[in-house]
Amino acid sequence: MLRLDSIVGLATDTALAERLHHLEHDGRVEYILLAGEDTARRRLHVATDRGTDCAILLPRSDRLANGAVLLLEHDRAIVVRLKEEAWLELVPRDGAAALELGYFAGNMHWPVRFEGATLRIALHGPIEGYLERLDHLLKDGRIRRADHE
Repeated sequence: MLRLDSIVGLATDTALAERLHHLEHDGRVEYILLAGEDTARRRLHVATDRGTDCAILLPRSDRLANGAVLLLEHDRAIVVRLKEEAWLELVPRDGAAALELGYFAGNMHWPVRFEGATLRIALHGPIEGYLERLDHLLKDGRIRRADHE
């Protein structure tokens, strides 16, 4: 198992970008695909897209991010890529419904983003579980799904 205990830098760093480009051109960059919620973790057991078994053991001061370079050697690199996050988009009927939805989402500790009048909830599980919990707001029209217009 390959032990990865530090972040070399980010793939966008000027000093690293050229080296990574050449390694990638030669097919020597491996990627670790992570969900967004995994970036807060310091210890992970994962495999790269090429099957390299890795143990990530980071100090508390380090945080994983999209493009984090965990290994940079002469003949290979290992870089973190984040999975595309899925979102449930909800539109409240009015201000009172918006407050209720915001309060409810906060009480559930759901990560959210705002886009105008739309509240986006990051899905960290099956959408059915979220819809079941929001059913009381959906049934009477206080909120509606933006993707079902």
